[in-house]
Amino acid sequence: MRTLSVFDSSEDITSFVQGKIRGLIAEEGKTSLVLEEDPEKFREALLRFEKWFELPQEEKLVTYYSCSYWKGKVPCQGWLYLSTNFLCFYSYLLGSEIKLVISWDEVWRLEKTSNVLLTESIHVLAHGEDHYFSMLLHLNETFVIMEQLADYSIKRLFDKEAFQREPALSDPLQITKRGLEAHAKSDQFRTFFRLPKEENLLEVHESFLWVPFSHYNTLGKICLSENYLCFASQDGSQCHVIIPMREVVNVEKPDSSSRALTVCVRGKRALRFSEVRDYQRLANTIRSRCGISLKEKMKEQSWNIHFSEYGRGTSMFFTRKTRDLIVRGVPEALRGELWMLFSGAVNDMATHPGYYTELVEQSLGTSTLATDEIERDLHRSLPEHPAFQSDTGISALRRVLTAYAYRNPKIGYCQAMNILTSVLLLYAKEEEAFWLLVAVCERMLPDYFNRRIIGALVDQAVFEDLIRENLPQLVEHMTDLSFFSSVSLSWFLTLFISVLPIESAVNVVDCFFYDGIKAILQLGLAVLDYNMEALISCHDDAEAVTILNKFFDSVTNKDSPLPPTVQQASVGNNDKTSHPKVDISELIREAYEKYGNIRSEEVESSRKRNKLYVIQTLEDTTKQNVVSDLRFTAAQLDELYNLFKRQHFRCCYWTMKSPALLHHDPSLAYLEQYQLGFQQFSVLFSLLEPWAFCSTKSPLSLWIFRLIDENQDGLVNFKEFCCALDTLHNGSFTNKLKFLFKLHLPPEEESLYRAVAHVTSLLLRMEEVGRRLQEPRSPPESTKPASTADSPAAAAAEEEEEDESSPKEAPTTPESSTTTGSHDSQDAGPDLTETEWSFSFEQVLASLLNEPSLVSFFERPVDVHAKLGQAKVDSVLPQRTHPSRSSNSSTCRKIYHSMTSSVNLWCVKV
Repeated sequence: MRTLSVFDSSEDITSFVQGKIRGLIAEEGKTSLVLEEDPEKFREALLRFEKWFELPQEEKLVTYYSCSYWKGKVPCQGWLYLSTNFLCFYSYLLGSEIKLVISWDEVWRLEKTSNVLLTESIHVLAHGEDHYFSMLLHLNETFVIMEQLADYSIKRLFDKEAFQREPALSDPLQITKRGLEAHAKSDQFRTFFRLPKEENLLEVHESFLWVPFSHYNTLGKICLSENYLCFASQDGSQCHVIIPMREVVNVEKPDSSSRALTVCVRGKRALRFSEVRDYQRLANTIRSRCGISLKEKMKEQSWNIHFSEYGRGTSMFFTRKTRDLIVRGVPEALRGELWMLFSGAVNDMATHPGYYTELVEQSLGTSTLATDEIERDLHRSLPEHPAFQSDTGISALRRVLTAYAYRNPKIGYCQAMNILTSVLLLYAKEEEAFWLLVAVCERMLPDYFNRRIIGALVDQAVFEDLIRENLPQLVEHMTDLSFFSSVSLSWFLTLFISVLPIESAVNVVDCFFYDGIKAILQLGLAVLDYNMEALISCHDDAEAVTILNKFFDSVTNKDSPLPPTVQQASVGNNDKTSHPKVDISELIREAYEKYGNIRSEEVESSRKRNKLYVIQTLEDTTKQNVVSDLRFTAAQLDELYNLFKRQHFRCCYWTMKSPALLHHDPSLAYLEQYQLGFQQFSVLFSLLEPWAFCSTKSPLSLWIFRLIDENQDGLVNFKEFCCALDTLHNGSFTNKLKFLFKLHLPPEEESLYRAVAHVTSLLLRMEEVGRRLQEPRSPPESTKPASTADSPAAAAAEEEEEDESSPKEAPTTPESSTTTGSHDSQDAGPDLTETEWSFSFEQVLASLLNEPSLVSFFERPVDVHAKLGQAKVDSVLPQRTHPSRSSNSSTCRKIYHSMTSSVNLWCVKV
């Protein structure tokens, strides 16, 4: 009665009492629902459900109800079971069993209905049959859940993309009755107030709202979501109001006796809510949410003032005030713009209009090792973030990473790029994210993102130097600082994104785009300094890792407007209560205060100094692994390596367009980068080959070069060179002979050699026939001509012909036989020693036509356009040997020498 006295009219009193009665009824209903959701009873129902319907074990039972199923005009009392994919009913009365299973995607109609027999029931139409369920204790609740399950089933089948945007419901095994009810309320909340789909109903409070233009209090409900405070009157028709949290200025509690609070918004407006049961907690919730928004607005206002004073965009003055604003944190709305400005990516994009679109089109559908790795890592980037739980975010990430791999194939794609790009896409447009990635990979973190990660190793060495200089106490305790290098590798590669929550990591990225790697080094020192005592007291590396992981788990961002996210890629345990909370803004401020005196010039100088040491150390540790299976001693291998490396650099010193420079691939390990062209190879090989009488231009060096140049790019690397030398110096007789045989008989030319042998055999047979015809009398059949019987070459040729089963001969008798001598020589009588035999062109042609491999070789079409283009290039570039291109000419020379040697042997003129 004390509460009723505050109302001005009887209508308000009546409305309030009616609302209270409705609330008591609702509370009673909740009590009955709690009894129905008893866990033990639910387990019993689940066992009956599995036993009666024998559905797959994966089928999830959502809820069940006692009801009547109307079979004709007879009601059958039983149980209605609602699962993720099926509507099921079971009844067993008087020996009659009824079992009904309907898939949700088979339902044509679902409605509440009433008729003469049934005051109120649920009508289900499936497969042309009508099914009616009545006598439900909570019919409206049952109907809503049935509607949701049917709707989700259809979405899973026909609208998968939209369904995936609802992570709580996309997995059928995670659907619960409570989840469905919460989702239905959020849907109703968003629909009524027309709010973004990301908003979810968090709290509901019954209260009165003072309506100033009507001068009365109206009963209704306060509905609170992440970013909105809404109110709707009891029936929804009198009034409703939507208050964005970003518009809230203050929350006051003027009168605790009336449990009232006043929400002040921009424009000097205030809304007064009274009779709020839990008004204290509601006031605190509103304050916490609107306080973040207010801080964001204050940050934006500070930046706008800065823009008005120092300019905005590429012509803005960068001052100490700019850095101070960066340390405080960049507002969400300006983050993408400022990242583009600070990194210089805005200039790259402006000077390359349309470039990203072209790259996306060109790289679309390509399949490489990089694209395979990208597909593997797409769903591992920021899996907990809503932006990457749908195909929209995943597709954008895929396009950016694939386009960059296509732009820079020497880097392609490596792990950590996906995590960094995911964060870039949260605050920048797709094309902007691409150019930000270009700035990071090619300018701000050079040589980071490849298989060698030389850049990261160099910066870790710089980090060690800074630890020695700034944290001597830590150095005294841990003399081996390589531990910090291994731990900090992920800090540098992902800019702390992999160890901090997103809402905290983005503040680090703000500083990185402004100050470069210097900001990461400063923050790393601050992290170690903050945990100094704990690190000094630890006994081993594992304990130190645990300390650092717990620290990163405790880092928060109290000013972030983003909802808290699950920590990304954290290796720490889940016990976060053992470490006090650390605000990221305070940590960054401390890093700048203590270590802000580190100059970028000093960092770059240290980078250059440490790069030499890192590369030499890396070469020493990997040299043995590259050629570990050879028979050279370690000292010999070291000398070989030095000679090869020296020869490589000599060709790079004096020939700017040498093959080694033209085919340089920085993504390879250093040992694989050192390569020699044929000229440099010949010089070095002549010094190391086992047969000293060979000259630098010996055919042997050319044949060996061509054999070991497996990819035919005109270059050999250190491993290929060592393997060839190892065979020639340390191989057995059999291995050396096999190696030499491979040199002279490449597989692709074997058929040509066989064909030449067959043709030569035919010509020898013709020569024999010609000599016999020149004799004055035919010798006995059992006697062979002296000129051929004693010839081992002829015997070998015949033997080869029999072994190879070659065609017998073209015409065995010449069409016409003439001698080259004059009539005087004929009169002198036949002199076999001076007789020369000749063939007609037709005979030689017929012999050659028997060998298809020879015919196809000479009839092979020539790409005249390519020849002309290559001739034009070679006429401009310095002349150099291309072993891979000289295969045809060398083949012709070998055929020519083979044939002419046989012809010369037998004095045959062709």
